[in-house]
Order: sequence, then structure tokens, then C-alpha cells
Amino acid sequence: MTRFSVVVPVHRVQGYLRACLDSVLTQSFADLELIVVDDASPDACAAIAGEYAERDPRVQLVRLPARAGAGPARNIGADRATGGHLLFLDGDDLLLPGALEAVDAALTAADDPDVVLCAHDRVDWWENVRPGGDDLTGDPLAATPAAWNRVFRRGFWQERQLAFSSGAYEDVVPVVTATLRTGERTAVVERPCVRWRERRAGSFSKTPGRAHFALIGRYEELLAAAGPEDRARLLPHAAAHLLAVLDDPGRIEDGDRRDFFREAARLHQQYAPGGTAPRTPEGKALATASFAAYESLRKAETRRLRLTRQLKRQKKKLRARAMRAAYRADLRRPLDPHLAVYGAYWNRGVSCNPAAIHAKARELAPHVKGVWVVSSRNKHRVPPGVDYVIEGSRRYWQAMATATYLVNNSSFPGGFTKRPGQVYLQTHHGTPLKTMGLDQRRYPAGTHGISFQKVLDHTDQWDFSLSSNPHSTEIWERVYPSVAYQALEAGYPRNDVYFTAGDDDVARVRTQLGVDDGRTVLLYAPTHRDYQKGFLPRLDLRRFADALGPRYVVLVRAHYFYGGDAGLDAHPRLVDVTGHARVEDLCLAADALVTDYSSLMFDYACLDRPIVTYAPDWQAYRLARGTYFDLLSGRPGETPGAVATTEDELAALFRDGGWDTSETTALRAAFRRRFCPYDDGRAAERVVRRLFLSGASGAQELSRTS
Repeated sequence: MTRFSVVVPVHRVQGYLRACLDSVLTQSFADLELIVVDDASPDACAAIAGEYAERDPRVQLVRLPARAGAGPARNIGADRATGGHLLFLDGDDLLLPGALEAVDAALTAADDPDVVLCAHDRVDWWENVRPGGDDLTGDPLAATPAAWNRVFRRGFWQERQLAFSSGAYEDVVPVVTATLRTGERTAVVERPCVRWRERRAGSFSKTPGRAHFALIGRYEELLAAAGPEDRARLLPHAAAHLLAVLDDPGRIEDGDRRDFFREAARLHQQYAPGGTAPRTPEGKALATASFAAYESLRKAETRRLRLTRQLKRQKKKLRARAMRAAYRADLRRPLDPHLAVYGAYWNRGVSCNPAAIHAKARELAPHVKGVWVVSSRNKHRVPPGVDYVIEGSRRYWQAMATATYLVNNSSFPGGFTKRPGQVYLQTHHGTPLKTMGLDQRRYPAGTHGISFQKVLDHTDQWDFSLSSNPHSTEIWERVYPSVAYQALEAGYPRNDVYFTAGDDDVARVRTQLGVDDGRTVLLYAPTHRDYQKGFLPRLDLRRFADALGPRYVVLVRAHYFYGGDAGLDAHPRLVDVTGHARVEDLCLAADALVTDYSSLMFDYACLDRPIVTYAPDWQAYRLARGTYFDLLSGRPGETPGAVATTEDELAALFRDGGWDTSETTALRAAFRRRFCPYDDGRAAERVVRRLFLSGASGAQELSRTS
């Protein structure tokens, strides 16, 4: 028996349907049938579904001669289903990658329950993704009562004779009934499985009118059929849902609000337990049966929230004003010759070149006190024993006003005033393949509103610009033009570990990652795209891991822009290491690096291990962001090793041995000569000795003597 039957009713969704069907058919869990029910759609829905049915035997198209509505269309699809479990998806929504695999795992773990409740997220027409808002750890009735966020055991659906209603809010009755009847036979998948597309126009939820009064009838049907216990459990959720619809101008027009409230209040009073005070604000509002009182309460709450927001804004402004005043006073205090302030990646924690310099300074220059700047949400990332200040705090401004040394790989927050006598070392955080600084002006897709005047103002604060190779020195000089700083060609301190670590260190990291001895470890670390949102790897990771076989383990490192994980599903040979604190450890653990355009390739070359470039969208990337050389040219000094532009080519490189040959070794050697000439394991020591240990004139002589 097929594991899943996915039923998709379609009507006037031609612009969304292909993406919907693709999201189902490209699932890593492929044991499914897809039943598309054309609800007499006047557009191209049937033709699109027909194309899919012709090329994929898992797809069947059912065409209705006349419009029946979403509910009856779903019922027809459910009757045609042969799978063990039913999943109902709207034609303008998406099944997220790995969703069916996650549901299958939940079904197996819970011994095939009747219902699996799935989390979802929302995306608007601007492509802004937000959480769905359901708390799945509490009462399942609190979840959005929709057909698409639940998976039903088909036998249970048939035994209970569940069916969708005709007309509006067709899914409320069967969904809520199923939830009430499952008892303990419910499982939960807390990761989002469905993406609900909020359309700007054309959907029922964006079409105001009295058709939305049907929701009151749906809950009346449910409450009338429920026993006293179920009724008491259901009533608060019904009240919350009804009032949410009432207050949505996309559903209920101003002229209809009073009537809707009165009908909802009548329903609530009819089924509320006698003599029992309502437990929720929504229940209390409906219990008054006074629309005027409800409106008064609603407006009062709106005013309270508005006032709270205003007070918070005012408090924030006053605090900022006070901090700036105190900072101006601190600027008159003498500089502390033994204080250094460090920052990395816009206050994300202790990492990169500044972290390596800080660690070496504690060893060679213990008289220099190092303080890190971190955001409040990242303070948990600061290792024990490392002093830090929260950005924008009083201690932050004190440190910025009095520190002699400033070390950062990005920029310090808040717009500080650099004082005479302060020394600012800009370490950068990568070798530039993509265009940077002023060169980005020619590629507006990647600028996202950057103020290039602010870029130049920041550049004018630097005293030294750390460089890892002559290529970087040339680029930084042009794209960050200023007479204020000098180049420090000392190598990257963060790369020192690649020359000092031994076999025991590699074994330790692999053990921490849970990698067994004898496995070949690949680190897959793609960079982000300026022209897309979210981590969307151009590689089916499960398929890739399966193609490699049991000999390989793939560590997956999403770019830090995308948060703490890559959203991977469980797989014995895929390890999500996005949240790992030190990318240097991951490189040590890896036998080879697979990346696209990430600057990690320049650091990894220090290890003299194979680098495979997987670049399926090279032309698009070059056009959108611009690059300084042709990574795929095959020329020595430009291409670091083997190249693949398709998934099949990438898998074949590892299957046939093309990832590590004499030719790729020669390419890697030329790449190392060009981009790693200064890295030898002593970069941090060179920087520390020149910056902190060269005497009073050391800072001024730092780059001239390097």
C-alpha cells in the first residue's frame, strides 16, 4: 500500500499550481500518490495537472464537470485515494522539503496514530516568511483548524465517516471532529511541514463579505453534536476563532461586524455551561452579548497596546540619549593603554580573526585586557572566562570611549567617534571572490540599501587592514579607498590552527561530531545568495548522501545569515553543523570541502586537502553579484580543484575518484600559492607582537615593518 495520498483540489490557482505540485513530487520520501481534483477551474489548472500526470505515474487528474467547491472536491479525492494516510493540500500552498519524511517518522514512532498534527509557516506576496503561530505542545484544538496541517490515517477517516462540508469553512467540522475523536492517538511534528501562501487577492480569506458568517454555522454544528465534556473543551477555541474572524477586515466588513458579533454571542450563550464564568477573554467578550461593550473593550486594548509601544519607544530614545551623553563625557577621559575591544560578524560572538588575535594576546600580551562586544541575544555564545559588553550598554560606550585598541572583522555598532590615539585594526572575514565595497555599486541586487558613504566613513576609521594574500590587498585598496589605513599583509590568524593541529585534534573533533573511524568526511558549505531568501541548497542532500554510500559522511554548514540550523531531516550520513561554534574544527574534521562561492575555500586550501566546486548557478551568481575571477575556468590560480555543475556530476566525482587526482592536486597547489602565501601558523603572533608589543611607536610602524 502507498504510504501517503496527497489530495489537491484546484480552482483558479494556475499561477501557483506548478510550485505546489513540485513541492509534493520532489519530496525525499517518494512513496506517495498525488490526486489533483480539478474543480471545474476556468483557467489552465487542468492542463497543468495533466502535464504532470503524463510524466509521473504517481499523479492522477480527476476532472469535475461542474464547480462543486473545495470540500466536495476533497471528498472526491479522498474516495479515490489508496494510500495509508491522507494529506490535503491547497493548490496555492507548498509542502516543505522533508515534510513527508518527518511525518513518516512521527507515524512510525507513535505506532501509526490516527492523526498527525503538523506545524506550518506563512509567506506573503513579498516573500516574507513568518511562523504559523500554532503551539502544538498544548491542546490540539488550539491549532489552526485547517485541512492542510493534519495527516489522517485513511482507515480512521473512513471509519468515522468524516467528510468536508459544502460551502465556506468546509474543513472546520471534519478537522475538529477528528481531533476530538482521536484521544491519545495523535502525534505531532513541530517543524513546519506546510507553507501557507497568503495571497494579496483572489483567495477566500482576502474576500470580505457575509459568506464568512458560515463559520458560526460550522461551530453550531460541532457544538450541537458534542457531549458536555467535548463542548466545554471546544467552546473557548470556537470563541477565539470567531472573534479573530470578526476582527479581520479582510473577512468581515465594518457594516457586518455587529451582526456577526450578535450571532457569535448567541451561539456562545446557547452552549456555555450554565453558571460557569467564561475562562478566556474571548469567552468573556461573547458572554456580555453587547457589541458596544465588546467594541469598547477592543478599542481600550488597542489604545493600551499603542501606549505600551509608544512608552517603549520613548524609553528607548531616552536611554539612547542618556548613553550618548555619558559617552561624550567618557570621550574626555584618558585612553586606557591596556584595553582592547574586539568584535566579529556584527556582534554574533567570539570568532574568526579577532578571536585568534584575542587568544594569542592573552598568551603573549596578558597586560592587555580584551573585551568583546556582543548583542544581548548572542551573549550565550561567549566562552567562560571571556569578558564582554552588550552592544549599546553603558559598559559598551565606556569601553569604546577609552580603549586604545579596536579589532573587528566587520564594524562596531552605534556610530562611535574614533579618538586620536585609538588604533583600529580591520581584519576582514574572507578573501574576496565576489565584489565588495564600492565595486558593489555595479551590482544593485546585492546591495540591499547599503549607504556607500557610510562604507567610506567606516573605512576612514581604520588604521590597519589585515590581508591574507596580495589579491586581497589589491582589492581592499580599491574598494575601500582611504589614506587613513595601511595594509598589514600578515596572513589570517584564524587559519593558524590548520598548521598547528595534529592527528589527535582531528580525531577529537570527529568524535565530538559522532563520526565513526574509517569514514570519508565531506564538508558541504555553500554561501548565501544576495538575490534569494533563506537556506535553499541547490543540492538534494539526501539523494547525494545516498549516492555516496555508507563510506561517506556529509557535514552540512549553512551560511550564518540563515540562523542556527540548516533544517535537515534525520539521515545517518548527514550531520547539520550550522550551529557549531568553530568552522575551523569542521574543516579539520573534513577530508574534502564541497562549496560553491564561499570564502571558506581560501582558508581550507591551507590544509592542502581536496576542494570540490559545486556551482550549478555560476552564471546567475556572476551576473547578480559580480566576481573578481572565473572560478570555473580551470586555470591555475583560479580553480581550486574538481568542478561540478549538476548533482549527477557531483556524485560521479566521488563515485569515480575524480575529486582527488593528480590534476586536481596541481590546481590546488597553484590556488594555495596565490591565496595562502602568508599563512604559516604564526599570523596571530605576528599581529599581536606588532600591535601590542612594539612599544609606543609600534602601532604607527605596524605595516611599514611587516
